[in-house]
Amino acid sequence: MNEGQQSLFSFMRQEQDKLISQTLTHIGLTFISLIIAVAIGLPLGILIANKRKLSGTVLGIAGVFQTIPSIALLGFLIPVLGIGAKPAIFALLLYALLPIIRNTYTGIIEVNPAIKEAAKAMGMGYWQILFQVDIPLAMPVILAGIRTATVINVGVATLASLIAAGGLGEFIFGGISLNNTNMILAGAIPAALLAIIFDFLLSQVQHLNIKRVRDVTMALPVILLIFAGFYLIPSAYAGKLTAGFTPEFMGRRDGDLGLRDKYGLKIHTVVISDAVMYKAAYEKHLDVISGYSTDGRLKAYDLVVLQDDKGIFPPYYAAPIVSAEALKKFPQLESTLNMLSGHITDSIMTELNYRVDYLHQSPEKVAHDFLVDKGLFKPATEATGETVRIGSKIFGEQYILAEMYTMLIRGYTNYNVSTKTGLGGTKICFEALTNNQIDLYPEYTGTGLLVMLQADKSITDTLTDKDKVYNYVKQQFKTKYNIEWLKPIGFNNAYALMMRKKQANELNIQTISDLKRYLESK
Repeated sequence: MNEGQQSLFSFMRQEQDKLISQTLTHIGLTFISLIIAVAIGLPLGILIANKRKLSGTVLGIAGVFQTIPSIALLGFLIPVLGIGAKPAIFALLLYALLPIIRNTYTGIIEVNPAIKEAAKAMGMGYWQILFQVDIPLAMPVILAGIRTATVINVGVATLASLIAAGGLGEFIFGGISLNNTNMILAGAIPAALLAIIFDFLLSQVQHLNIKRVRDVTMALPVILLIFAGFYLIPSAYAGKLTAGFTPEFMGRRDGDLGLRDKYGLKIHTVVISDAVMYKAAYEKHLDVISGYSTDGRLKAYDLVVLQDDKGIFPPYYAAPIVSAEALKKFPQLESTLNMLSGHITDSIMTELNYRVDYLHQSPEKVAHDFLVDKGLFKPATEATGETVRIGSKIFGEQYILAEMYTMLIRGYTNYNVSTKTGLGGTKICFEALTNNQIDLYPEYTGTGLLVMLQADKSITDTLTDKDKVYNYVKQQFKTKYNIEWLKPIGFNNAYALMMRKKQANELNIQTISDLKRYLESK
């Protein structure tokens, strides 16, 4: 346990500059959105406290915002607000509105009517009663709402990193993708501490006496503005080009680390989810992105892959990986899964992905059409056997492959099938397999080599051939994890750097080295 703690502390010391920067960004995002939410929610709460017929409608609308999944909400906002801070702040303020509006409304309607009548008898007008009676007496309840909204925002702000807004989510999602527990904890621990600290401070304010509450009420906007200003502290970059890299790509040797080491590439970089980075490049929010060589959005958004002229990206041939126990339990499974081997080339996989990612056809339809075209489809047989559990990562290509395997198993065996698709990144899928939560999922040889096996440079430098990489991971997985790599499917979905084709042609950038030379010339 002590060694694990030392390892975490060592990692946090190593990343302390970035950790401080992202913590300040996280605080800034939380409080910028909170200021706007208070500015909107407080007047709305006062309004519906005086016009109670509106309360159901206003609280209902605010409640609907709370029910929208945060990732979906961010996705809806990107076409309107782009990527970065603006959509993140807008989403956070929507999540913060309900507790602020509801508690303002509740606090004011619960003020003793006798006190209000006494204030009227003393000659006070509406605004005097509001600011000298209602709000001060309701302030503990209002502060409880702001306290709840703050804790919500600290948590939800971790998702801001998926749309290039920064924050502690960069560590969390990068760690999940890279199977790096220290990286996850380096983001999760500060985020949890921020929530606890801000909740504690606001709880102390909430329990002050009325006179002190009035003083704090006057100071609260200033305090919120100071915290919001933390977003401006991390230094801006005035570079000519901006790159958007996924959390996983940022921490990989065949990613940003390799680009810096082997190419000496220094480009202004933001972290972004692969779900939105292609469209962000197409809409000119980003100039360079880390992509996948068989992704259908290459075709959809007219992007071009920059040639990896120094060879930092290893082969990424796809193959099903299956627990040895599952192969024993299901004797027909290996031959059935291997039926797909050799049938899908890079161009075919790109076309299949295009149909799902851009034409929005269902993975099930795309898989069915492909199997029919190749003469591999058979109607499902009566399922009398035990259940094979298929997993997948959270992108279209994996969904397609999972559907293909499902149809093959149902057509050629009597096994039942259950699918657990969209499990997230590599870490989640691999742990589900090693912990017997699933029996198989599609994986890539380069990921097996660098993420799970974490092969050192002396090994990776000698494994440039696709067959050597496959044979190495096959042998190592069998020895270390009792997991079998079945036959490769046939396509190589390697990492790649991409640009808009028109921009790359205008700047005469065809290779990663060309990109480096262009950046150095500016």
